[in-house]
Amino acid sequence: MSQETCDVYSFDKKTVELIRNNTPQEDIKKAGELFKLLADPTRLKIAYALTFSELCVCDAAQLSDISTAVASHHLRTMKNFGLVRVRKEGKLAIYQLDDDHVKELVINAVVHAGEVTDNG
Repeated sequence: MSQETCDVYSFDKKTVELIRNNTPQEDIKKAGELFKLLADPTRLKIAYALTFSELCVCDAAQLSDISTAVASHHLRTMKNFGLVRVRKEGKLAIYQLDDDHVKELVINAVVHAGEVTDNG
């Protein structure tokens, strides 16, 4: 038998109900959308760069090896989701991560990915 599955079908009804009743379904759905948004390597790269410093669109484009139009699109998508905020400085749009939760999430994801080994 596999070590990753149960050999019998049995569940703890009390535990399942407790967890089900205390799971914020809308927050889980939105978190799934957040992970989907960050699953794009370019957006994750931009988000990771923003953990170091705020960036203008041109900086984000240069760091990601993409055009400013593509960088602007990614940053706008991230802004619309609430991951980043933007301020104008003359003709420049300066982006930064929205808060420390976002910064910690991005850093932890990248650090964890570096720690994962192939258990295949």
